[in-house]
Amino acid sequence: MIKTIDVRSSARSELIDITGEVQSAIDDSGIKDGVCHLFVLHTTAGLTINEGADPSVKRDIPAYLDKTVPRHGDYRHMEGNSDSHIKASLTGASEMVIIEGGKAVLGVWQAIYFCEFDGPRQRKVAVKILGN
Repeated sequence: MIKTIDVRSSARSELIDITGEVQSAIDDSGIKDGVCHLFVLHTTAGLTINEGADPSVKRDIPAYLDKTVPRHGDYRHMEGNSDSHIKASLTGASEMVIIEGGKAVLGVWQAIYFCEFDGPRQRKVAVKILGN
């Protein structure tokens, strides 16, 4: 069974911590040991696992990507959001997290982030949990 996490972004580019929602999906599944696959159902958003302790990281990553891949460039895509597609390709559309003892296996400082690059929007992340 696939569960969906709904994410509402409030800015064009932002990182949104979804670690709690992922752990809730794991809890709901009853799976104690296995894997949790996460997949973004959009072409202008991504996922990453990075530091969750310092809120500066949520600002620094989008700021760097905005500087590296500017909103306006020599792009051909007619919707005007080519930079968002490129940023989504750089971060990737999926992550996999190990489950042990019913908990997501993450480092002390790690968090799971939804990466918005074309917001604000209502988004979805598909969650597939496998194990026993």
